[in-house]
Amino acid sequence: MLSNVKTVLVSLSLFAALASGALPAVRNRAPLAGSRYYPLPLTSVKPKGWLLDQLRLQAGAITGHLDEIWPDVGPQSAWLGGSGEGWERGPYYLDGLLPIAYLLDDAALQAKARKWIEWTLNNQRPDGGIGPVKNEDWWPDFIMLKVLTQYQEATGDARVIPMMRKFFAYQAKMLDQRKLYQWAVFRWHDEVLSILWLYNRTGDAWLIDLAKKVHAQGHSWQNQFANYPYTAKTSRQDATLSTHGVNNAMALKAAPLWSLVTNSASDRAGLAGMLAKLDKYHGLPNGMFSADEHYAGPDPSQGIELCAVVEAMFSLELATGILGEAPLVDRLEKIAYNALPGTMSPDLWSHQYDQQPNQVLCTLSQRRWTTNGPESNLFGLEPNFGCCTANLHQGWPKFTSHLWMATPDDGLAVSAYAPSQVQTVVRGGVEVTVDEETEYPFRDSVRLTVRPAKAVTFPLEVRIPVWAEGAEVKVNGATVANVKVGTFHRIERQWAPGDRVDLRFPMRVRAVNGFNDSVSIERGPLVYSLKVGEQWHKLKATGPVTDWEVYPVSPWNYALKIDRSAPEAAFSVEERPVPKQPFSLEGAPVILKGTGRRLTDWRIVDDSAGTLPASPVTSKLPEETLTLVPYGAARLRITSFPVLAK
Repeated sequence: MLSNVKTVLVSLSLFAALASGALPAVRNRAPLAGSRYYPLPLTSVKPKGWLLDQLRLQAGAITGHLDEIWPDVGPQSAWLGGSGEGWERGPYYLDGLLPIAYLLDDAALQAKARKWIEWTLNNQRPDGGIGPVKNEDWWPDFIMLKVLTQYQEATGDARVIPMMRKFFAYQAKMLDQRKLYQWAVFRWHDEVLSILWLYNRTGDAWLIDLAKKVHAQGHSWQNQFANYPYTAKTSRQDATLSTHGVNNAMALKAAPLWSLVTNSASDRAGLAGMLAKLDKYHGLPNGMFSADEHYAGPDPSQGIELCAVVEAMFSLELATGILGEAPLVDRLEKIAYNALPGTMSPDLWSHQYDQQPNQVLCTLSQRRWTTNGPESNLFGLEPNFGCCTANLHQGWPKFTSHLWMATPDDGLAVSAYAPSQVQTVVRGGVEVTVDEETEYPFRDSVRLTVRPAKAVTFPLEVRIPVWAEGAEVKVNGATVANVKVGTFHRIERQWAPGDRVDLRFPMRVRAVNGFNDSVSIERGPLVYSLKVGEQWHKLKATGPVTDWEVYPVSPWNYALKIDRSAPEAAFSVEERPVPKQPFSLEGAPVILKGTGRRLTDWRIVDDSAGTLPASPVTSKLPEETLTLVPYGAARLRITSFPVLAK
C-alpha cells in the first residue's frame, strides 16, 4: 500500500512540474551509489541553431516517414497488433521516433509514436508480459522499456510506472525457467537501466534483486576485457556475440551502470579499460572501433555499423553522468560530430550499414568485411540488414537530451556543446533557463545566458575539452582562473537573470598517429578528411528513399606533407558560414588547405583503398594543394594519411 502511495506522489509531483514547464532530475535512491551527474527528463533540453535544423531535417526525412515505406515498422507490425515483424525493429524505431517527436514538439510525430505506446500499455497481458505474444525473447522488451521511460518523463502518463512494475514482477517470477538467451545475454545492461529507473521512482527493494538476477544471467564484459583475447581481425569462424560490434557499443555502459549497484571501484574503472583495449586493437580515427560486423582490427578501410555508432553514443552519454569524466564527452563529440553524420546522406533519407574512415568507393561489392555482405557501404533504405534502418533514429535526439545534466547539489552541468536551451529546477526549487548560443563544433566560442526566475545561488559546471589548451572562461566579462583541460570547471555563485558565461576553446590543428604510422588530422572535436569528388549513381528507389552507389571523380591516394610535431604549420584554415546542413561537401563550414603528393602504388583493392602504406613514404609526383573537410561532410574520404618522408 505504501509503495502505491509513493507511485501516486511521484506522478502528482511530475504533473505539477510539467504544468510549470520545468522538471527536476531524479536522483539515485539508497542503496544505489550516487552518480556524478544526473540526466534531466526528456524535453528539459531543446535544440537550437544548426542542431534544431538537423533534427527537423531528420524528422522530415526517413525518421518521420519510415513507417509509411518500410513494412517492418508499418501498420502490420506485431507491436501494433498486426501480423508483421514482432522482434526488435518496432521498438528500435520508437526509441528514436519518440524523443525526436517530443524534442521538436511535433504533434504529428507524437501521434505516430503514441500509437505504439498505447498498444503496448493497453495490451499488457494478465501475467504482466508485454509486446507481441509470438515474441518469446526478452531482448525486444528491453528496448520498449527504455522507450516507456522516455515517454513517462515527457508526458507524466500515470499508467507507465504501474505497467513496468507489473512487468518486472512477472519477469522476476519467470527468469529461473525462461532465462536470458542470445542477444539478451549480451545486452543485460539495457534492461538494468530501466529497472534502476523504476527503483529510483518507487523504492521497491525487490527491483534491486531483479537487477542482480538479470546481471547474473548476463555476459561478463568485465571478464572479457580483463583477459582480452581479440587482438586481431576476427575470422568468420571465430565470430561470436562477444565480438559483435553493436553488442560491444551497448556494453560501454555496462560497468558504469553496474557500479551503481556494487559501488565498486573496479566497476567504475571498467569502461576505461574497455576503451583502452578497443582503441589499441581496433581503434579508428572517427572515435569508434572497427566491427563489420565483428572486430576488424585498426585498418581504416575496415568499417563500423551505424547501429554501433548510435549505441556507443548513448552508452557514453549515460557513462558520463555516472562517472563525471570529461574525456568521455570528448569521445562522444568525436563520434557524434564525425561518425554519425558521415554515414548518412546529406538529405538524411539514406544511410550506410558500414562506414569506412578510408572510403573511396561505395559500391555493390564484397569487401574485406569480417562477416557483412556486398551491400554494406551503399547508401540506401536497408543496405545489408535492416537493424540500422530501425535503430539509426536515436542518435541526434538522445545526444540533444544529454547535452545538459544536473549536479547532485541541485546545480547544472553542460556536457557536450551544441546550440540548445535547458529549462529545469535548481536549488530551492527555483526554475532556471539557460540559453546556449554557439556554432560549435565549427567555431570555438560558446555563450551561456542564465535566466533564473529570481536571483539564486547554485553551481554551474562547464566542460573543458582535453584538446582546448588555453581555454578561457568568463563570467559577465570577468576572466575565471584555474581553468584546466579535461575537467568540468565549477562556477558557484549567485546567478541573476541575464548573467553570461562566455567560453572559448582554441581549436588548433592536431596530428594523431594511427595504423601503419599514418596520421589523421583533428581540429577541435572535428576530424578532417580529404575532399574527394563524388558521383552518386542510383540503383533503385523505394518510395522517396533511393539506394545509391558513390564513385570518386577526383584522386584520393595522397600522402601528406606534415611535421607531426608542428601540424598547424602544414595547414591554413578557412571558416565559412554554417548552413542548415553543415554536414555536406557544399556546406562544409570549415576547410583546411594542406600539401601532399599522390602515391601511384596505393590502389583500390576489393573496392576499398588498399593496405595503407607504412609511413614515411616517398613520391616523385609533384606537390599538390589538398583540401580537407570535416569527416561528417564527406561520403568518400581519406582520413588516415601516409606521411611523406622529410
